[in-house]
Amino acid sequence: MKTTDKSISKTKTILIFIGTIITGFVLFALPNIFFGVSKLNGGLVGINLLFIALFQLTTVSALVYFSLKLQGKDFSYIGWNWKNWSKDGLLGLIIGMAWTALQFGLIIPNTGGAERADISQMLGMYDGTSIGLISFVALGVIGGGITEEIFNRGYFINVLKDTFSNPKIGLYAASLLSILFFAAGHLPSDALGWFDILVPTIAYTLLFIYTERLTAPIIAHGVYNATAILLTYWMYF
Repeated sequence: MKTTDKSISKTKTILIFIGTIITGFVLFALPNIFFGVSKLNGGLVGINLLFIALFQLTTVSALVYFSLKLQGKDFSYIGWNWKNWSKDGLLGLIIGMAWTALQFGLIIPNTGGAERADISQMLGMYDGTSIGLISFVALGVIGGGITEEIFNRGYFINVLKDTFSNPKIGLYAASLLSILFFAAGHLPSDALGWFDILVPTIAYTLLFIYTERLTAPIIAHGVYNATAILLTYWMYF
């Protein structure tokens, strides 16, 4: 797909952007609320985690697609480009594994381990089955690594930055707001929680800015989420 030459006003772009961000936030939260409140099929455990991941990927991707279409753009505009995928993939793998090593080799064991709020929450999402574990990994990779990067990095930064007259200021401002929005969306409750979410979020954002593509941040994010889920299961469940 190629981006069209269609252009719209910055005011309309901002309105579309705000509407998309609000709707996307709702779509991310909706399945979690549904299963968390209804406790259908066990709630936030097992195969339900795969359903959540697929719902988020399908609905949020569709939202981004139609939002971009309204602006005369397509997914290539937000960095959905597999050019240099091997180099970007290796870079993402290194960053993702480095953060995993730091977290599970040093930070988590020395800040409470299984007693930490985030680890405790994760432990409540395991049901002890292989399907449940695979579904949890799928949620981390599909709902987190892929969908969150499309929405919070690619869409958020590239659409918002172009509403600024100065491209450099626009990139810096959009990136900073993206970091804060993403971190706040994970509801950190203390300084440690903010540290744990801000460090990887900044890393994913820098990968996106450096490569101008989503490949590296998607892989870094997905690798960390997957390894964190598997290591938490192995170390603490």
